[in-house]
Amino acid sequence: MFLKHRALQAEYFDLPDRPVAEQVDGYRMLAQTNRIFLLRRTFTTLLPQWLGPERCRELSILDLGAGDGSLGNELTAWAKTRGWNWRITNLDLNTQAMRLNPAARFVASSALALPFRDASFDVVIASQMAHHFMHEDEVAQHFREAWRVTKDLLFLNDLHRNYFLYAVVWLLLRLSRYPEHFVSDGLLSVRRSWRIPEWQALAARAGIPQARIWLYFCSRVLLQARKQTKSI
Repeated sequence: MFLKHRALQAEYFDLPDRPVAEQVDGYRMLAQTNRIFLLRRTFTTLLPQWLGPERCRELSILDLGAGDGSLGNELTAWAKTRGWNWRITNLDLNTQAMRLNPAARFVASSALALPFRDASFDVVIASQMAHHFMHEDEVAQHFREAWRVTKDLLFLNDLHRNYFLYAVVWLLLRLSRYPEHFVSDGLLSVRRSWRIPEWQALAARAGIPQARIWLYFCSRVLLQARKQTKSI
């Protein structure tokens, strides 16, 4: 029953005053976990599929809730190997996390009130961010703002709340011998995550037309919507 409704407890990772050394270690462990779950591949597979190779040659991309910007670094490097120029802007409230990656482009701001004009970016993405909000009104506002500032494609993803993923995360983090607070946060992330009907309702509240929402490899809920062309 503990997965039936989203848990409202905040994650330790979200506490604003954690020591810098602890944040560095936390982002390192998070990057390792994301590599195991092939997070980058979600974007490098689907973005070219939706946009096409020609459109992918030059893209401005906004990553919401980017943390230390490691995903943006990986996407930029991957695109470069194909001769593409992906210009990533990372947005987050955590200024300490930004300082961990001084070479990246960062904007310190809330995803609930983006400091950009309408249609400022070709693509707006967010990964495993929505479950960090405490209230669904905030998630709907996050969706609304992300849709406002994209020129073409909106692509959001988060964890899918289910017992199988909970068990996999528990086993992986225990076998990796991560600190107890990191294990607890990982399990809480699953408990705070989403089901497809919940995102469908939130996308409707946010006014995102023809949003496509589906389950991806039993572990993530994905939302895709286009402005210039219809979703596929």
